[in-house]
Amino acid sequence: MRRRVAFAILTAFLCLAAAPSGAQPAASEPEYTPDAVTQHAMTLNGRVYSYTARAGTITLVNQEGQPTCRMFYTAFTLDDQSPGSRPVTFFYNGGPGSSTIWLRMGSFGPMRVVVGDAQASANAPFALVPNEYTLLDRTDLVFIDAPETGFSRLVGAGKPDQFFGVDEDMRAFGQFISRYVSTFGRWNSPKFLFGESYGTPRSAVVVNYLQNEGIGINGVVLLSSILDFGLDWDVNFTPTAIGGGDWAFVFYLPTEAAAAWYHHKIPGTTLHALLPEVEQFAMNEYLNALAQGDRLSPAEYADVVAKLHRYTGLSEGYIRESNLRVPYWRYTTELLRDEGETLGRYDSRYTSYTLDRTSDRPEFDATDSAIDAAFTGAGNVFLRQILRYDTQLEYRPLAYNVIRSWDWKHDGNLPTNTAVDLAHAMTFNPGLKIFSANGYYDFATPFFATQYTLNHLNIAPQLQGNITYGFYESGHMVYLHPSALSQFHADLENWYSRVLGGS
Repeated sequence: MRRRVAFAILTAFLCLAAAPSGAQPAASEPEYTPDAVTQHAMTLNGRVYSYTARAGTITLVNQEGQPTCRMFYTAFTLDDQSPGSRPVTFFYNGGPGSSTIWLRMGSFGPMRVVVGDAQASANAPFALVPNEYTLLDRTDLVFIDAPETGFSRLVGAGKPDQFFGVDEDMRAFGQFISRYVSTFGRWNSPKFLFGESYGTPRSAVVVNYLQNEGIGINGVVLLSSILDFGLDWDVNFTPTAIGGGDWAFVFYLPTEAAAAWYHHKIPGTTLHALLPEVEQFAMNEYLNALAQGDRLSPAEYADVVAKLHRYTGLSEGYIRESNLRVPYWRYTTELLRDEGETLGRYDSRYTSYTLDRTSDRPEFDATDSAIDAAFTGAGNVFLRQILRYDTQLEYRPLAYNVIRSWDWKHDGNLPTNTAVDLAHAMTFNPGLKIFSANGYYDFATPFFATQYTLNHLNIAPQLQGNITYGFYESGHMVYLHPSALSQFHADLENWYSRVLGGS
């Protein structure tokens, strides 16, 4: 089963499109399942924390008040706390068309599944363990499944075109959060959004939407971001004249260098010494060389070839044949081609064997093949047996009909650009804080493109200080690498403390 967090552009899902769907809307309205409420306790740093878990749904309605969707969520709330002032964080993955099983079972919830770190996970039975890195000591946690993913289902008057699009999805999540806040008395709680992958452009539009509706947000965590799709539109869809151009090759280069370093193709340096050098080359000599096109002199061309060879681990011949431009999917198949392996797109620390050793594109993602069964299996155990959500519905980790039907227009425009929404939200609310988390080995949403986007929001200089960055030796799902998860957790604990402390 392919996963979640892939942020939704077409190239990312060429393999997905070939997979069996198993996720079409039911022919008849699904039977209502009552919320399941259970009591739990866990120990963190020697202290026992008692908490309540609620697995259930919130019903969305249209302007006529007719039900349109039952959105499934799991909420973990600390006991003996005042809900009126206790922080609450809303989590979601992306896709679009992904459930939130990945964040729920891998990141900061009270339990997590143990998976292989840069290697294939063991087969069932899967290990579910108390999560020492949970954020429950700092904030209540609400994990939300998007419409038609997980246990969320369209009902009544609900139609796919009311939910499957950038702006439609924004309104659905906005209504869910508003209804949750009203239902559980959280209007005076500090509120946070936490989106991964396509969940980051969702967060950008949702925070702007909510604040314009009078629902204040204290902070937003952007994990593995893509906000402005115009920066690599032609690479991820089809070659066109709409924006992008050579920028994508610049933005992917530091990630390629990180992958080459990890797989021992760049000797004699450290990752943290290498990356600033590569970034400097990418934004100057490399960018200028690409811009010159056929006007680039033979000597300059040779110099760029030599440096790309040094930074990527690819042969000079391959780089010349590619005219200095190697799309990331070719890179992930070429680097270890002689060993018969491909790199993971979501996390290039993972590798898999390949059947077609002449292909220029992986047949599947090595990260997915290593972790999907563990997340899906353990996720179902957690929801059905531990949280006791008693339903006959199939849990949909990823809904392919959503991906195929997605309307990418935002405010009627293409390519999708939600950076402007984040800039507006930060300007509208100067107290809004942003945490941008990035994995060095992520080919889905390269960290260098995220830095560029956030550095070009055109906001007041004082507001740039509201953005905090975290960079980790992991991939798209930073939490797959335990030491990165530990550092990510420590960074967020400090960030929440500063945001809630007003400093």
